[in-house]
Amino acid sequence: MVYMENKTDVSILKKDNLCVKIFPDRGKMGKQAAAEVAETIVELLKKKEAINMIFASAPSQGDFLKELVVDLSIPWQRIRAFHMDEYIGLAEDAPQGFGNFLKKHLFDKVSFKNVYYLNGQAADRAAECSRYAGLLKTYPPDIVCLGIGENGHIAFNDPPVADFQDPEMVKIVQLEDVCRQQQVNDKCFETIEEVPQKAYTLTIPALTKADYMFCIVPTRLKAEAVWRTLNDPIREQCPATILRTKKRAVLYLDQDSASLL
Repeated sequence: MVYMENKTDVSILKKDNLCVKIFPDRGKMGKQAAAEVAETIVELLKKKEAINMIFASAPSQGDFLKELVVDLSIPWQRIRAFHMDEYIGLAEDAPQGFGNFLKKHLFDKVSFKNVYYLNGQAADRAAECSRYAGLLKTYPPDIVCLGIGENGHIAFNDPPVADFQDPEMVKIVQLEDVCRQQQVNDKCFETIEEVPQKAYTLTIPALTKADYMFCIVPTRLKAEAVWRTLNDPIREQCPATILRTKKRAVLYLDQDSASLL
């Protein structure tokens, strides 16, 4: 890694194309990530009538989303919103549903131009993949706000199913047990048996198609995944390594998630 700068509240590193910013705590991390996302939105909307954004659904995104929704510079009515994955088979109103998480923390708090939900209860799952992929083709993503899983996944592209050259934009995946256990570690479910085994996910090419990627990753539980993201070879065994190929990608860390660097 190339050391770039050390300010009072942030250390800035560079690994390949990926900019890495390390903050004293997750509150400052979330605040700065939100400010930089807001700034990018405003700049893009100087050139476009509307933009398209994809959001992650996880407790790790809480600090960032809390700051984002109170930023008065953002013209939400000019933004179309997507989410990047969804469990299959949960009850429609289950709080663990990713659409429901984002509805509570983001979609119901501001007035988007449109919000497009993945339907985890769809009877025809192949048709649901096609429907959502069609929307993403019609409205190509400008900005992706994401996290990294304990196994290095982005969205639900766990190492066994991740494909940097995936021909699909949305697919159904079998979740790795490490990924399912993370949902318990995050206190979204009480036991791994409650965590669904299958989910919809946007594929890696669907995510990396975006011009800008803002990756928010706090807590010590993610320290090993962060180390691998920055030090492993760029390959599907650690899907998040793909971020190092993106010129407009930023990884935001707190002291805990950066503790192994």
